[in-house]
Amino acid sequence: MPSNYYTFRNSVPWLILFLETVFIILFYFLFVGDGPSKSSISYPAFQDVNHMVIFGFGFFLTFLKRYGFSSPGFNLLLVVLGVQCSVLIEGLLVLFLQVTIEDGLKRITKAAVSMIAVVISTGAVLGKTNPVQLIVMTVVEIIVFHMNKWINNIFLQVPDNISMMHVHLFGAYFGLAVSSRFSEPSPRSEKNASTSKSDLFSMLGTLFLWMFWPSFNSVLAVNGKRRAIYNTYFALAASAVTAFVLSVLTTKDGKFRMTHIRSAVLAGGVAVGYAAHSIEHPWIAMILGLLASVIAVLGSWCLQRCLYPALKLHDASGVHLAFGLPAVLGALAQVVLLVINNWTNLPRLGYLVLIQIGAFCLTVSIALITGFITG
Repeated sequence: MPSNYYTFRNSVPWLILFLETVFIILFYFLFVGDGPSKSSISYPAFQDVNHMVIFGFGFFLTFLKRYGFSSPGFNLLLVVLGVQCSVLIEGLLVLFLQVTIEDGLKRITKAAVSMIAVVISTGAVLGKTNPVQLIVMTVVEIIVFHMNKWINNIFLQVPDNISMMHVHLFGAYFGLAVSSRFSEPSPRSEKNASTSKSDLFSMLGTLFLWMFWPSFNSVLAVNGKRRAIYNTYFALAASAVTAFVLSVLTTKDGKFRMTHIRSAVLAGGVAVGYAAHSIEHPWIAMILGLLASVIAVLGSWCLQRCLYPALKLHDASGVHLAFGLPAVLGALAQVVLLVINNWTNLPRLGYLVLIQIGAFCLTVSIALITGFITG
């Protein structure tokens, strides 16, 4: 133990200090002035996203007893470093691409949204990585995510608010790719165990994420913010009800399992994120939430027994079920809704569908390749 503490003391503080020094220098030379004062994002909306990233995901990751108290602290450290890195990357895009300067509140909100990808990936590797590895993964993932968003915006002409919603997809598959490079802890390992206290704190984080998810899906929407809010709420409600039903039906003792509920109650909000601002009828969002919850609960039985052992994957907190697969469902639902809304304009319809599928495939491919290299 003393040697581990000695290594921690001589690596982590200096790495953090080095990064912060680099950030301050780059902010001095590269950070451009504030844009127009009138913003489409209110401060309460930014607060909601900030609560999600810091408090919600901080406690969502407390499911392991060995990391129950340190996970919120590590999460805060990664978030504050990642937000600064994300704002700097946006500043570089403004400098080199001569794009329109956005106001400071919108830039920091987009930076907080992009950090969702990192905290999701952290859930896949928690218990197998040390703080130095988590910090390096954060910096690399933020840079690669912005590269992916830039390609989607410039070459595929995907709207900025839609490309930012790829955080679930990117974070889940980047984390799984990184996790594949680590050995799986034994089932009886202390690193892989949880307690009733750690599960309770994790469920507290899930509740906070559930409450603030409508703000997350609507904060960057250009049009239809109110529509995005109530569509997200109905999708979350349907996924929560379905999670409790399926949890009872799929367990041998007929009781609720918090591992099912913790993953499935958020699946509806993830699935509806791409099209929440454009769905006209709430029943469509409710169907998406129901399907996402079904995938999350039933997928845990299939993947953990069949696919994960074959591919030697270990998903510590079930991010693939809670965020990855629902995001895939949401991307497919967006294509279906696009076909329904534009079926009278067949020449343009093929182009729109191809662009959306291309953006989805590009995001997954970049996440898997760069995650594997990072791991």
